[in-house]
Amino acid sequence: MNHYTTHIKAKAGWFDMDFKELYQYKDLIWLFFKRNYSSFYRQTVLGPLWLICNPLISVILYAFVFGRLAGLSTEGVPTFVFYLCSNTLWAFFMTSVTQISKTFMDNANIFGKVYFPRLVIPLSSLMRGVLDLVIQLVMLVICIIAYAVKGLHFDIGFNILLAPVLILQTCILGLGVGIIIASLTTRFRDLIILTGFGMQLWMYATPVVYTLDIVPQKFMWIYVLNPMTPVIECFRNVMLGIDTVAWNYWWISMVATVVIMTIGLMLFGRIEKTFMDTI
Repeated sequence: MNHYTTHIKAKAGWFDMDFKELYQYKDLIWLFFKRNYSSFYRQTVLGPLWLICNPLISVILYAFVFGRLAGLSTEGVPTFVFYLCSNTLWAFFMTSVTQISKTFMDNANIFGKVYFPRLVIPLSSLMRGVLDLVIQLVMLVICIIAYAVKGLHFDIGFNILLAPVLILQTCILGLGVGIIIASLTTRFRDLIILTGFGMQLWMYATPVVYTLDIVPQKFMWIYVLNPMTPVIECFRNVMLGIDTVAWNYWWISMVATVVIMTIGLMLFGRIEKTFMDTI
């Protein structure tokens, strides 16, 4: 009979993250993911249909306000498809950040009773956003095919293979920003209120409802420092064939994503040891 020895030790380092242990709790991530969905849509009339209704309402609103009233250019792409493509990635990013940022505040009662890797909760929140993303991607593909059947040509090439890379980058960036905010909210409760407002401002500072072409060249350097700017622009390029110069700045976004994720993991690992004393 084999004998197993388990060593339990305190975590003291800034980057003391046990990814092997996190993998061992993969079933718990799945259980929290199912809990999040069942509790969110409980006692709603439409239930999971809101997964389709929410993006449709947002896209229709964008198309009317920014497409029809403001008259912003969509580079020859049908207005509905343009805003659906933009909203697909941005809504995923915003949902991920918003849900992950409430990790410590919403689960303090669980954290105080039982041990498990605290990163399980942010990952389960990220999975919820991934399901929303998949549904919107299906809607986007259906719309593209429908317009293509009608004779509209989308200049889509082999660079569409980069779409999963852009989605993965958005996952990492959303997780990084979310856990940074979650860590800071243990001491600064104001961030809970400011997160929703800040995400709205971030959206307007990102070419979600417009293209990068309308940004004056002298302000371009400010826009490319926003890591979501090249991601959104490049995603529209691979999915709809819209020309963009954002590929020249993508490396800046990649570096920023790695830096934000690294800072997030370090800060999260540090805060999770003592947050029960401050929350």
